[in-house]
Amino acid sequence: MQKIRPFLWFNGQAEEAVRFYAGIFRNTKIGSIMRYGDAGPGDKGSVMTVTFELEGQEFIALNGGPRFSFTPAISFFVACDTQEQVDTLWHQLSAGGETNSCGWLKDKYGVSWQIVPSVLLEMLQDDDTIRANRVMQAMLTMDRLDIAGLRRAFGQP
Repeated sequence: MQKIRPFLWFNGQAEEAVRFYAGIFRNTKIGSIMRYGDAGPGDKGSVMTVTFELEGQEFIALNGGPRFSFTPAISFFVACDTQEQVDTLWHQLSAGGETNSCGWLKDKYGVSWQIVPSVLLEMLQDDDTIRANRVMQAMLTMDRLDIAGLRRAFGQP
């Protein structure tokens, strides 16, 4: 068990959300499902928590009710090696949600994600600040990040 795990507060959709994520990420494991008992506060027998793992990262999902909601101040950063990975994750995770600029999106449950090509970080950290700045400016014009466009801005074919 990881010492620190993200704990996601849902309003009745914890199991549904976990199954949604499991259908998107290949390396997924759904662990235990704990249900509310007589003491509540949820209805007896309804899902309280679901433990799961996405790409080696452990999570806990809770059906905690409407008291709290997600905010983009916390997001999950997903590094992608190819444009195909970027496109696939972008389209699957944003279905029913909202897209935003610079590779950010909010899924239909309100969870924020950043779908980012790994090469972007390398370009932004390049010693040539002019090239790195061109990449930053290109990224700021994109919603779904485009590796070819980032490479053109960087000066790569």
